[in-house]
Amino acid sequence: MKAVWNNQVIAESNDTIVVENNHYFPKDSVKPEFLRECSTQSTCPWKGVASYYTIEVDGKQNQDAAWYYSEPKEAAAHITNYVAFWKGVQIIN
Repeated sequence: MKAVWNNQVIAESNDTIVVENNHYFPKDSVKPEFLRECSTQSTCPWKGVASYYTIEVDGKQNQDAAWYYSEPKEAAAHITNYVAFWKGVQIIN
C-alpha cells in the first residue's frame, strides 16, 4: 500500500492495519521529511487521544492530514506506532 499526496509517496508498506476503513501504516514506513508536528488532537471513545501531523510537499501543506495514537486505549493497542491519512491523501494498492 502507498499513501500519496501532491504526487509524492508519503508512506509505503505491505503491513498496514485497517481500522474503520483507514489504512494505518507502520511509523517506520512513513517518510518523516514530509511530516510536521502540529498541536491538533481529537478523542475517539475506543482508541483514545489522536495527535496529528501536517503533510508538507513542495511547499504545499495539508493541515492535519495524518494522525496517530501514541498511547491508544487497550482495544486499539495494535495501532501503536502506526500512522493513518485522510484529507485527500490517496491510498493506493
